[in-house]
Amino acid sequence: MASVVLSEAEKLYIVHGVQEDLRVDGRGCEDYRCAEVETDVVSNTSGSARVKLGETDILVGIKAEMGTPKLEKPDEGYLEFFVDCSSNSPELEGRGGEELGTDIANTLYRVFSCENSVDLKSLCINPREHCWVLYVDVLLLECGGNIFDAISVAVKAALFNTRIPKVRVLEDEEGTKEIELSDDPYDCIRLSVDEVPCIVTLSKIGYRHVVDATLQEEACSLASLLISVTSKGAITSMKKLGKGSLDPESIFEMMETGQRVGKSLHIALQKILDEEENLGTSRPKVGFLG
Repeated sequence: MASVVLSEAEKLYIVHGVQEDLRVDGRGCEDYRCAEVETDVVSNTSGSARVKLGETDILVGIKAEMGTPKLEKPDEGYLEFFVDCSSNSPELEGRGGEELGTDIANTLYRVFSCENSVDLKSLCINPREHCWVLYVDVLLLECGGNIFDAISVAVKAALFNTRIPKVRVLEDEEGTKEIELSDDPYDCIRLSVDEVPCIVTLSKIGYRHVVDATLQEEACSLASLLISVTSKGAITSMKKLGKGSLDPESIFEMMETGQRVGKSLHIALQKILDEEENLGTSRPKVGFLG
């Protein structure tokens, strides 16, 4: 993961500020940086979104393709995650970027392994034979700290924007089944994102913890806790990052903060997505090259 080198004096300044609930950029310990969210930014996808969180820049594209259901879940579709770390940081070139990409993809698989996070049964076309497979491609354009939270927000926004063509299964007299796709681009199904979790990363700095840490703050943190939270505040998974340790009391405090902040994050994100959709075709499109 990208990092910065700080002097001991700089680290001390950041740590003391966090203890007083005053971070270098003026935020409190539970405040996020200003975020920009835009959907439908890539034309040749079923759904897409771009999220800028401070200096962190994420692009997500989702492509729906027909596949065969998995043997253990014959009446469900499934999601596949691919992460490309094409950040400008030299540390993310070659093997370093591949390892981070694999780590992020595994985290997303774990977050979405929770039952009901996405209605996978609605992706089934014909049990045991055909289903929709959603290929979720994540592109890390720039790393400015707190990439897990930004990626989870971008994935949820892209799922909200995803349109899957409606299909009909036709069967002839001999029992042969054929799949017919609707020609109408507006005749499609959409996924409910009500239960899709967002990740809240809490970084332990000194005796306190902060959300949405910058690269400088991440350099001062020895341990972080990733918590995936639904819009109702339910925790679906947790993961610890960093070499440092966390005592049980700190973990419980971080879980409470994660639930509280996570619910607020979902409300703010859903408000933005609804407002953008209500604008319809009249909304100005920036696009990921804008």
